Amino acid sequence: MADEGASRRTVLGGAALGLAAAAAPSVYAQSGAGGAGGALLKDPKTKYRTEPFPEQRQPWPALASKMNPRPDHGETSYKGSGRLAGRKALLTGGDSGIGRAAAIAFAREGADVAINYLPQEEADAREVVDIIKEAGRKAVAIPGDIRTSAFCSKLVQRAHSQLGGLDILVNNAAYQQSKASIEEISDEQFDQTLKTNIYAMFWISKAAIPLMQPGSVIINTASVNSYDPGEELLDYASTKGAILIFTKGLAKQLAKKGIRVNAVAPGPIWTPLQVAGGQLPGQLGQFGKETPLGRAGQPAELAPLYVTLASDESSFTTGTVFGANGGKGNP
Repeated sequence: MADEGASRRTVLGGAALGLAAAAAPSVYAQSGAGGAGGALLKDPKTKYRTEPFPEQRQPWPALASKMNPRPDHGETSYKGSGRLAGRKALLTGGDSGIGRAAAIAFAREGADVAINYLPQEEADAREVVDIIKEAGRKAVAIPGDIRTSAFCSKLVQRAHSQLGGLDILVNNAAYQQSKASIEEISDEQFDQTLKTNIYAMFWISKAAIPLMQPGSVIINTASVNSYDPGEELLDYASTKGAILIFTKGLAKQLAKKGIRVNAVAPGPIWTPLQVAGGQLPGQLGQFGKETPLGRAGQPAELAPLYVTLASDESSFTTGTVFGANGGKGNP
């Protein structure tokens, strides 16, 4: 029995190491880590900015290009290795933040990419389109508001038509406004939050699934708020909790079709959401400080997770939520 237990631990340990290696080969390529000549290790506590972010505000939806400092989406650091060669991806909120980082990574891994964004975000979107093209991949820009089922259906059809297929869908766009009390949340804000964060996910997924073949994937952006809601993010956290359950339920439905569904649940990440009302006034200086790592994350740090979930390497992974939260614990 002792030998059997040791053998089982060896197998499980090997599986865990294999998943870790699969999740970050591109990260190793960027940093030079893992080489026989010695690893170039980077302390995660100090890899990115630890100083307080300066207080700043932009009108919704805000532009990454106007943030101080600009977020790192992997523009200069992400190195691909062909893990998504020939794939066709649609990402909402692909102009900035986590969606932008995933779009850049997908293109450098060999995928053609369509991004959706609001018309006000055109300047940021143009930068992403240029980066995708520089990677030698097809870029499709589809501006529009995802708060109506009619546009969501057109979005999917356009992406499918212009990409020549669709096998990766990333539901990432979100609306977030911090309010100290439920009494401060207007009906209009509540409606916009639900329509952007969960209605659109339902509409887009419903339109995309009939066009997807076995081996396709859906990746939803959840949040640490799915498990541990911030008291100032009541409506936003409610939608993120819904996304968690939507992901797990849809994964069960689509397993028989050979389509995998997973989610990433970020913690505090430096994106335009934060400067467009996502934080209470005067709180940006503390953003991310509550994490055990003591800092906010950057969008580039999440890109490898999206790549791994999109790749065939994760073929037995569905109905799962992966955290990237600086040590907060859940999921």
